[in-house]
Amino acid sequence: MRLAGRFGGAALSLLMVAVLGFFLFRVVPGDPVVSMTRGRPTTAAMQAELRAQFGLDRPLHEQFWSYFTSLLQGDLGTSFTFRRPVSEVIGERLGPTLLLVGTATLIAVLLGLWLGMRAAWRRDSLFDKVTTGVSLTLWAVPTFWLGMLLMMATGDLFPSRGMRDTDTAPDFVSQALDVGHHLVLPSVTLVAVVCAEYALVMRSSLLEEMHAPYLTTARAKGLRDDLVRRRHAVPNAVLPAITLVFLRFGLVVAGAITTETVFSWPGLGLLFYDALTGPDYFLLQGLLVVTAGAVVVMNLLADLLHGVLDPRVKVV
Repeated sequence: MRLAGRFGGAALSLLMVAVLGFFLFRVVPGDPVVSMTRGRPTTAAMQAELRAQFGLDRPLHEQFWSYFTSLLQGDLGTSFTFRRPVSEVIGERLGPTLLLVGTATLIAVLLGLWLGMRAAWRRDSLFDKVTTGVSLTLWAVPTFWLGMLLMMATGDLFPSRGMRDTDTAPDFVSQALDVGHHLVLPSVTLVAVVCAEYALVMRSSLLEEMHAPYLTTARAKGLRDDLVRRRHAVPNAVLPAITLVFLRFGLVVAGAITTETVFSWPGLGLLFYDALTGPDYFLLQGLLVVTAGAVVVMNLLADLLHGVLDPRVKVV
């Protein structure tokens, strides 16, 4: 029953986001028809025809019902800007976002957990003070501001715009190296912020475990400190951090908007920014459903994984 309730809660959350998103984007300043025809000789009759074509001339409740019924059938509508199905446009931009977010998350997890464990086990040492101070600073810094700082500091070493150069050789190795070169700055920006949170959570969790009675018992049996740490303290302390990884992965997908916009990375984040300038209602609604879905699914997986890793947590 608990498992069914969590699936039901996830579905309800996604449904509420989709409904609220429809009305939220309708208050965004701007006229999508005017944006589509900007710079082109169009008459009022032509603009009226475009509004009728996209259903923008109908009452709001009729637009909502059409959107909602189409959404239940898996149809996200047609983009005003691209004149193509929203699902196709999002599908084309999904790969770059997953590449950026996946790379940044993997590096941040490995580095953040290691820094947190080392800082906790050497509490009040110089390493602990430096790691904690830097982590708190990075966690508080706005992502877009950090990205711009990195761009100004290392703009001569790494590309700061786009995903690849147009004059790169067509072979796979050259293309992969070019993409990797462009990936450095945006991924470092995300790693710096996300890694700081993982390090702080891991440090706090391990410090709590270090005072547990079972660790005292393990030491009393003659186990070395490094064995106590690796076999007993770390496996229990890492549970909250692993749960956070899944929770943050969904949020990082949504939070990549600012990073992709700063570095013109052609993913969902930059697409979201471009859709807002329209505004492209159907594209905005589709992006909101996708990003909210990522957060909801990752939250659900975090709950299920926590129950698998910790038998004390009931998931069914």
